[in-house]
Amino acid sequence: MTITSPHLGSSKAWTDAQLLYALEEVVEKELNRHLKVAKDWMPHEYVPFSDGRNFPGVFEDGEAWAADQSKVTDIGKIALVVNLLTEDNLPSYHHEIASLFGRDGAWGTWVHRWTAEEGRHGIVMRDYLLTSRAVDPDKLEQFRMAHMAEGFESDNRHSMLHSVAYVAFQELATRVSHRNTGHQSGDPVCDRMLARIATDENLHMVFYRNLLGAAFELAPDLTMQAVRDVVVNFRMPGHGMPGFERAAAQMAIGEIYNMRIHHDDVIQPVLRFLKVMSIDGLGPEGAKAQEELGLYMGGLDSEASKFDEKLAARKARMVARGRS
Repeated sequence: MTITSPHLGSSKAWTDAQLLYALEEVVEKELNRHLKVAKDWMPHEYVPFSDGRNFPGVFEDGEAWAADQSKVTDIGKIALVVNLLTEDNLPSYHHEIASLFGRDGAWGTWVHRWTAEEGRHGIVMRDYLLTSRAVDPDKLEQFRMAHMAEGFESDNRHSMLHSVAYVAFQELATRVSHRNTGHQSGDPVCDRMLARIATDENLHMVFYRNLLGAAFELAPDLTMQAVRDVVVNFRMPGHGMPGFERAAAQMAIGEIYNMRIHHDDVIQPVLRFLKVMSIDGLGPEGAKAQEELGLYMGGLDSEASKFDEKLAARKARMVARGRS
């Protein structure tokens, strides 16, 4: 695919307001496509309520939580908490995207629909965690309060294009994290639940990825710069939650989300689908951003390879210890 910059593709030709207006028709098209393929589902149908029992409190027969009450693996518990706390900040996410994209027309309809669909994720995950007793309910609530009390401010709130680029990658990253968590949870019920959530996240990714492709057609130089900035500075939205760095390190070792997964399963698929590195006809700023993006991806792949080697060595040591 070759995209040649139109007259309005220069860096000074577009404001956020102009791009919002120019992309409205694409948003409406993608919204209609999304509504046709998205399937409604009921969170309560994925929760094993018959396994639940009272916790201490107002119930005299309440049973205190204990770590051995759930079949979920240790890494599954860590990832489930991170994923749920990320979903819990939905009010802040809604505020951010509604402020950027607006509440009217196709943009507004999409913002509200996206928020409603995302709301299911937090509902079903919390119900599952409490019913299955996978995590300490008191600590989970304390973490939720601390995380939400901090609020959330997007790294990309300064630019509509940066925000579209970010969510195109972030929705895919979330899908991958949920799916891998389910695979390694040790519980088929949890796996089915997270597979359902991951399906939603994939549809959200497709919406934003296609919108990002349309932005490349309209303003290739600006869009290339936005993609470069987002990829180089990418952070998951839950980075501010209590204990995130430690949890992220454990999830990396547990192969739920790490540099190799980030490179191979999140960044590269979007870049490849949009043929970002093959876009031609860019101005000086766009061409520079494209070159810097390529250099960064090469460095990320190299760092991921180093991580792969360390992880393989760690696995070998654990096998050796098991045999001794």
